[in-house]
Amino acid sequence: PATQLRLQRLLGAIVGDDARIDIAGSAEQARTSLAADLHRLVLVDISLPGESGIGLIAWLQREHPRIQAVVVSSWADEDTILGAIQAGAIGYLLKSADDLELTLSLKSLQRGGAPIDPGIARRILEMLPVRNQVPADAEPAPGEQVLTPRETDILQLVARGLSNREIAEAIALSRLTIESHTRNIYRKLAVRSRTAAV
Repeated sequence: PATQLRLQRLLGAIVGDDARIDIAGSAEQARTSLAADLHRLVLVDISLPGESGIGLIAWLQREHPRIQAVVVSSWADEDTILGAIQAGAIGYLLKSADDLELTLSLKSLQRGGAPIDPGIARRILEMLPVRNQVPADAEPAPGEQVLTPRETDILQLVARGLSNREIAEAIALSRLTIESHTRNIYRKLAVRSRTAAV
């Protein structure tokens, strides 16, 4: 509720008091509110009761493609970011951003921008393949090992469905170290997602 009121206040300051700003506590409530197709923007949290925010964004893309969706969440792992963008989100902001950052990001929508938190933007860029990397179908040279033993262990845990946090706890490393290993795995295997790496 505190975040809902905060975002309502910030949006009200940007678009004015005459704008219609509705609040929904779940994807189901949002669908009901959006059925009239009166809205142009939806700020979506990933962690909603019942259906996830990513499901709501995908529904918007199918049923109301004119309504833009921007994620405002505390989730910042690669799978969630990519899932939201692939579902149709045009922006990804973090709740931890201060009011000024959020306001500037949301104002960029009025100019046709795609507001993305700088930290999230950096992570997205790190997920993109490097131009001069080895093609995905290239075989390693004889005697050359593609992944280190640690990276192989991490990839096996990823294949079991563990999150970066769960992997970090399982092998007693920090989450940031696991994320660094995961990025290296993606780069070495020339893939962009956990599913493709597995």
